Amino acid sequence: MDKVPYFRLKPQSVTILYSFITWLVSCLLYIPALVTPKLRLFVDGRKSVWNYLKAYRLADKKLIWLHAASLGEFEQGLPVLEQLRDTYPDYQYLITFFSPSGYEVKKDKLPGYGVCYLPLDTLRNSRKFLDITRPEIALFVKYEVWPNYFRNCKKLGIPLLMISAIFKPEHIYFNRFGGFLREALKQVTHFYVQNQESATLLLKIGLSNITISGDTRFDRVMSIILRDNHLDFMSEFKNDKTCLVAGSTWPEDEKILFPFLEEQLSSSDFCAVIAPHQTDKRTVDNILKHFKEYAVALSLATPKEVKASKLLVVDSIGLLTRIYAYADIAYVGGGFATGLHNTLEPAVFGIPVIIGPKYKGFIEAEALVKAGGVISVSNPESLEKVLQNLLFNPEYCEKAGMANRDYIAQSTGATMGICNGIKNLLNEA
Repeated sequence: MDKVPYFRLKPQSVTILYSFITWLVSCLLYIPALVTPKLRLFVDGRKSVWNYLKAYRLADKKLIWLHAASLGEFEQGLPVLEQLRDTYPDYQYLITFFSPSGYEVKKDKLPGYGVCYLPLDTLRNSRKFLDITRPEIALFVKYEVWPNYFRNCKKLGIPLLMISAIFKPEHIYFNRFGGFLREALKQVTHFYVQNQESATLLLKIGLSNITISGDTRFDRVMSIILRDNHLDFMSEFKNDKTCLVAGSTWPEDEKILFPFLEEQLSSSDFCAVIAPHQTDKRTVDNILKHFKEYAVALSLATPKEVKASKLLVVDSIGLLTRIYAYADIAYVGGGFATGLHNTLEPAVFGIPVIIGPKYKGFIEAEALVKAGGVISVSNPESLEKVLQNLLFNPEYCEKAGMANRDYIAQSTGATMGICNGIKNLLNEA
């Protein structure tokens, strides 16, 4: 007798099985968490969630809840929250994260918002979370789909939106094993998707509650150039020199980039900033040793030493977006390693951006490469050729930079469309 695949089981049985597996995994995580710092944060951070929520939640206030997997998704959701706060200043606002890389960075840096981990997606956790928080509306960013939270939101009449959502043909929802997660998508009140492909895929599985709104990250990065990006140490460091800023670099990026920097740092009119993705002592020390007398670490150097140096190693988090304001050329890491980092943050300043070869699937990077503002390189030789062209051909450099700026300016507006939809739902409640 053939085995019955799980997607043909009764929905209630699948839900119970899914919740049991989620609970079992949460128990088993305690073992590797003993030796893995990131997992320890993931496990320990959830221990205090219930007490935090009970203390934060005020009975006489309405609440809007936004969930983001990590830091990148949070940046997509933040423009929506900021606009909603302007419209509904008396509401409480709760942000939950799945990953430590989001929560640990933002937990103490968002005054006026509640910030905590999302309890794992069991039946009990999801119902308890919603009973305590009682949100007026739930906003899930990009990829985040948690079946029990979705199902319980629907049962309790809580409107659930997916914002800046993106779907691809290879996602499990669109193959024969995805029945359980397709059912989760059916609980969503409205999808605000980034592109036509996502809308088409949802239509094929019978979902039509869709608006193609675009990506809120474009609104987020456009706000960057409107704020005060002045940094005293960068003004002193750059001092009219041509400045290359390499952000979120990995060792694989540095292997490609360092030979060019070794040649250029002897020039009196060139300087560089490296902001590695990992800012631990070992990573920073390796960079400093490689460049010796040219380099200083930001946290260790005096203002005089920063001014006199040619290469500045940024060993603290939270400064990179403002440092890009001083760049003439940017290099964004990850394209030779684990996955490309944010190309929009430097591109919005109207400068050319260089990346590694692994950018497929990063929609904004693909578009910017096509527009000519982001340039992909595959080895030290191609990097040197591109940088020499940018450094010594001002017209080419300016054209590439403006291609980035123009593309981003033309892609804004997602936040307004999403917020108008949310206002309509809240007014109907």
